[in-house]
Amino acid sequence: MSDTRRRVKVYTLNEDRQWDDRGTGHVSSTFVERLKGISLLVRAESDGSLLLESKISPNTAYQKQQDTLIVWSEADNYDLALSFQEKAGCDEIWEKICQVQGKDPALDITQDPIDESEEDHFDEIPETGHLVELPPCELSRLEEIADLVTSVLSSPIRREKLALALMSEGYIKKLLGLFRVCEDLDNREGLHHLYEIVRGVLFLNKAALFEVMFSDDCIMDVVGCLEYDPALVQPKRHREFLTKTAKFKEVIPITDSELRQKIHQTYRVQYIQDIILPTPSVFEENFLSTLTSFIFFNKVEIVSMLQEDEKFLTEVFAQLTDEATEDSKRRELVNFVKEFCAFSQTLQPQNRDAFFKTLANLGILPALEIVMGMDDLQVRAAATDIFSYLVEFSPSMVREFVMQEPQQTDDDVLLINVVIKQMICDSDPELGGAVQLMGLLRTLIDPENMLASTNKTEKTEFLGFFYKYCMHVLTAPLLANTAHDKNCKDQPEGSTKVNPVCPDNFQTAQLLALILELLTFCVEHHTYHIKTYIMNKDLLRRVLVLMNSKHTFLALCALRFMRRIIGLKDEYYNRYIIKGNLFEPVINALLDNGTRYNLLNSAIIELFEFIKVEDIKSLIAHIVDNFYKALESIEYVQTFKGLKGRYEQEKDRQSQKLNRYRRDARSVDEDEELWFNDDDEDEDGEAVEKRMEEDFSDSYGKYMEVKKGAANGASVANNGKAAPIPAAPPAATPNNSSSSSVKTVALPATPVVKPALVGLVDYPDDEDEDDEDEEEEQSPRKRPRLSS
Repeated sequence: MSDTRRRVKVYTLNEDRQWDDRGTGHVSSTFVERLKGISLLVRAESDGSLLLESKISPNTAYQKQQDTLIVWSEADNYDLALSFQEKAGCDEIWEKICQVQGKDPALDITQDPIDESEEDHFDEIPETGHLVELPPCELSRLEEIADLVTSVLSSPIRREKLALALMSEGYIKKLLGLFRVCEDLDNREGLHHLYEIVRGVLFLNKAALFEVMFSDDCIMDVVGCLEYDPALVQPKRHREFLTKTAKFKEVIPITDSELRQKIHQTYRVQYIQDIILPTPSVFEENFLSTLTSFIFFNKVEIVSMLQEDEKFLTEVFAQLTDEATEDSKRRELVNFVKEFCAFSQTLQPQNRDAFFKTLANLGILPALEIVMGMDDLQVRAAATDIFSYLVEFSPSMVREFVMQEPQQTDDDVLLINVVIKQMICDSDPELGGAVQLMGLLRTLIDPENMLASTNKTEKTEFLGFFYKYCMHVLTAPLLANTAHDKNCKDQPEGSTKVNPVCPDNFQTAQLLALILELLTFCVEHHTYHIKTYIMNKDLLRRVLVLMNSKHTFLALCALRFMRRIIGLKDEYYNRYIIKGNLFEPVINALLDNGTRYNLLNSAIIELFEFIKVEDIKSLIAHIVDNFYKALESIEYVQTFKGLKGRYEQEKDRQSQKLNRYRRDARSVDEDEELWFNDDDEDEDGEAVEKRMEEDFSDSYGKYMEVKKGAANGASVANNGKAAPIPAAPPAATPNNSSSSSVKTVALPATPVVKPALVGLVDYPDDEDEDDEDEEEEQSPRKRPRLSS
């Protein structure tokens, strides 16, 4: 019973055509003597009571839906459903049902009326035979018709037979005639019955019925019937909206009457599906699948008919790019092209390729270049959507067009620069358009979708073009907002710090974060081009100015940019960082953050932890030489002690290497004499070795005494109340003591929390440091959280 594959919920359909939950249990299929056949048994998982006992009848129509539902009818108006927890359990029971009925389990319906004659159906299912005979289409019989239509929805066989009856007798148009009579008489009861009838007919899911109902002379009456929902106090006014509010605009006159009729029909049917009909329940999702297909194929037909009319599309693009076209007309043209592209998503891949190639040949990209630079916000938004369709379809096509543009003196006319400027100038406070455009730019400059097989030079040529003509436009806001501000009164004399111009503007901060995200992507994917640009523009220094921003998300973006650069472990970048002293703003941000235990704190520590773990020697030496005095008081993680340890190890290694080869001429002569002296060879060799060991022991002993003395002093200080750590003296840069302006702050006293070391992250390289800590028997302090 614990097998979840057989765990099911049992549902029955009530008089209101709603599914009632009868309980949860486990289903099995066994032979029941009393019923004389294989039956479905469901026992409740709570007490083992029998929730369902249903014989699998050879003539009952079972239907499998959505891989986890089995639905069937046992008698008139008594419908059952099993909802399985797992698909595997549903498949097992379905196979058992099909085995009993001798049907193929690959089918979703066990009884198909198309495969058998109508007479056989009457013989096999006598209880449903009367459903074929529709009552006379009269006002007095509307309630009977409504009950009949709603009662067949759960049975595929009865739905099929009712649909055939409705088609053969021209019943739909007679019903719609009754609707007009009821509306004239204001017969609300009859109108409510007609709502149920029309809704039920739609749920029969038959394309042949849709063709009748959605024809020009019937569709508005169908919409009228659906206005009179019994659940509403007052009927909706859908027909008024469709005929008066919704306006059909022909940007270019459509001469093909069939095309115009198809466009009207598609809009109205889409309105019925999206606005009028309620959201189908879990058991009704498949009832409108044919309606969805009806709309889908209509859209395909519309796109194909428009695409074949070359004169129409040529005229559209001619007016779109004509300077004499009025702004209102151009807005309608752009919206038409946008909707046209949206419809194209229904096409098969091969047809969609042909569609976009047609647009490219007609000049869609030059037209976008014009309209994206216009002042009208609606036009720009629609043009952005069209551009996104094109980039999604073929980034290479867009790149090829951009590189073939004539190189004019003004780079602003280039399509990519127009896109960048629209991103920068987005007036939306949330920068929704800018985010969309940034994603499109990233797709265009992503080397992963630059196909080497079609054009081996595409990556080199396009990236060279982008960095030459477009990169300065992208970074302009960043450089402008991190310019030197020499008139700032708060700036101390001699400081080299750069202040942002608009640090408090949230929208500007969001924009700079987007630009930094794109630049970080470039660092990861463009090796040579972005490296050259960063070096030439001293870009990292300007980015790190944003570490001073009051917007933490922007400071984190700047830090992430530096982290990606260091993550490459490129010595060119490392030398650039060391030469520019670019760790200074990061360490200042760490110290300014104080005792706050937040994301910025963790991100900065992770940066230094990465340097330590990867043993980037040049950066370790630079950090320890210039900033260790300011960082040694941070003890709640072992990162900075670890950096110092790495530094000392490398220093010892280098000194030993020098000592190994440092010999004067006299020692060489003595060695030569000793070498020739066979009698004293062993004794002298042992003496030299012993002397080296004593020298090493003395130096190591002094080092450990100093280290233990420092540790004992710290332990004594910690035995009483925790004393505040005095401010560390400023770090001195070798040969240039004034070049570093690292802030040194005294961290407030914190209590000793535990005698054992609890680091934020456990790294394998910390083992040596852990051993030293155990020898010192000293507990590091834990920086308190803000809430403490």
